[in-house]
Amino acid sequence: MPSAVPSPERAERWAWPLRGRRADAALAAGLFAVTAAVVLIELAHGAGLGPIPWLGWPLMMIACGALYWRRVRPVTVAVVTLLACLVYFPKTEPDGPLLLTFVVALYTVAAEGPLAVAVLIGLVAMGLVALGELTSTVNHLQDAAMWMLAGWFVAVIAVGGVVRNRRAYLREAERRALAAERGREEEARRRATEERLRIARELHDVLGHSISLINVQANAALHGLQRDPGGAEAALTAIRQASKDALREMRAVLGVLRQVDETGRDAGAAPAAPGLARLEELTGRAAAAGLAVHVRVEGAERPLPPEADLAAYRIVQESLTNVTRHSDAASARVRVRYRDDALELEIEDDGPAAANPSPGGGTGIDGMRDRARALGGELTARRRPGGGFRVRARLPLPAGRSPAS
Repeated sequence: MPSAVPSPERAERWAWPLRGRRADAALAAGLFAVTAAVVLIELAHGAGLGPIPWLGWPLMMIACGALYWRRVRPVTVAVVTLLACLVYFPKTEPDGPLLLTFVVALYTVAAEGPLAVAVLIGLVAMGLVALGELTSTVNHLQDAAMWMLAGWFVAVIAVGGVVRNRRAYLREAERRALAAERGREEEARRRATEERLRIARELHDVLGHSISLINVQANAALHGLQRDPGGAEAALTAIRQASKDALREMRAVLGVLRQVDETGRDAGAAPAAPGLARLEELTGRAAAAGLAVHVRVEGAERPLPPEADLAAYRIVQESLTNVTRHSDAASARVRVRYRDDALELEIEDDGPAAANPSPGGGTGIDGMRDRARALGGELTARRRPGGGFRVRARLPLPAGRSPAS
């Protein structure tokens, strides 16, 4: 995306069609042409004026030609033009407007170089002019002209300083605009990465839980197909229900990726994200896989913020999935405790300690920790001393308030 703040060069392009060294060359040639034309006109129409001394033309070329390097060496060019003018004006007649070369050079020093150096050069120039007037028998400048010349120098330095400050302001504004643009791009990339990780975590939880239940039920159906047709039918029914639930939750997860079509019509609302209101349904699916789940709710139930409700549901879901997949436990206990400032979860099973997964292994437990930390909470997962595995989570909540309050 192009910057909305123009650079100093682009901002000044309207003022001069030529840029860079071409502009300086054109300026030098133009000032030489103007100075030479004025001198020739005065020689043609001036009474009693002789030819211009031979030193005048080289000094004009030196003073005007030096302006070609005014942006590269502004202080040097100012000194050269000043010296050329100091020699030219006392030695030539008619003199012409060669002083314009020094005025341009002084402006360039104020606009490109240090402002203090421009002030110093201006003071030196005025001092030398005043010294020449005092030591000469001819009064070249009247008092009014002396003050007018000083006013020109002050005005030129002031204009150069204003241009310098304006360029610095535009450069700083452009730098800040580019930095802000880079910051927006980095923030967009960061949010996109977080969104991808969130979707990946949701898909892991949905697919891991549902496929684990389907795998358990499929094994039960295969083993009981000949010996217990009724049990096999129940297992297949559970598989059908688990796959249906998996598709529903996947549709809810992938719903964030759907966009409104070109005609502005929505493709249909995605199912709402699951929460603790579906805890009974979740434990029922685990029970269908042969795991007895006992649920205990403590404290006054209240509506939860959507992100906390979803995180609590996924933590319970992933914990039961781990029990079903990795443990030989026959039962599990789920405790949900509502406090004024937090929601506490505890899921434990009675399986043997050796059959349980390590607390840090796999992405499931890491994903649960990430969910808790994203809400400012914490989660621990470790083996129980007497066997089995325990997951504890604490999710901060607005104290005594519901999301709608």
